[in-house]
Amino acid sequence: MTSGLAILAIGFFLGMRHATDPDHVIAVSTIVSRERSIAKAGLIGILWGCGHTLTIVAVGAAIILFGLAIPPRVGLTMEFSVGLMLILLGVLNLSGAMKWISEKFSPAHPRVTGEHAHVHELDSKVHFHWHSHSPAEEHHGDSLATPGWMTGPFRQLGVFHALRPLFVGIVHGLAGSAAVALLVLSTIHQPKWAVLYLLVFGVGTIAGMMLITAMLALPFSFAGYKFAWLNRGLVTASGLLSLAFGIFVCYHIGIVHGLFSAHPNWTPS
Repeated sequence: MTSGLAILAIGFFLGMRHATDPDHVIAVSTIVSRERSIAKAGLIGILWGCGHTLTIVAVGAAIILFGLAIPPRVGLTMEFSVGLMLILLGVLNLSGAMKWISEKFSPAHPRVTGEHAHVHELDSKVHFHWHSHSPAEEHHGDSLATPGWMTGPFRQLGVFHALRPLFVGIVHGLAGSAAVALLVLSTIHQPKWAVLYLLVFGVGTIAGMMLITAMLALPFSFAGYKFAWLNRGLVTASGLLSLAFGIFVCYHIGIVHGLFSAHPNWTPS
């Protein structure tokens, strides 16, 4: 029993280390590059970890319990999808499409005319302001008290901002599920303990990514609105890094490992 708990503890810390893989960090950096709230960035990391854990447990449990065998071409395709996703995230950041999509799905206020109230975020706190689109009216009036249900990080994400890191985590989980499951099989021979290990590994990944995204958000939070040029530079840098690393992954998987050849060579890693 003691040895089993020790293995699970090791699994938790290995999960935290797994969250630091370069492709994971680069992907989430493009997502949190526009976040000025550390709490929201941490929540994004939790959602990424949940998506990653979902596929790690689902695919890994199928391999452990039912002996599922993943053909080399399918395994390479799952890893190739990570490269494509990194390229997409980089292009969205560099083109400004990510900002446009965010505003489209999570607008600050509806497209209306006349005087009305809308949400305004300042220093990671939400306020309501009277606002008018009429040139003759004052742009901002007195602030309103923030209602209780709008406190906390969850109310700011919205459906799009919640699904984005969740989907990215799912893709990353698909790419790494086979390697994690095979590693577990080689060390833990009892299926129930092996599946439990996957769950603990996933919890460690969630914790690790939460810490990583919170730390990644620090420079963006510091830049804020006062240093817009620095914020733009960080966003551009994260987009370029994601694009370059995505191209590298696609080349490595597609050409070096032969995804597009007649005899693909795949070793889960």
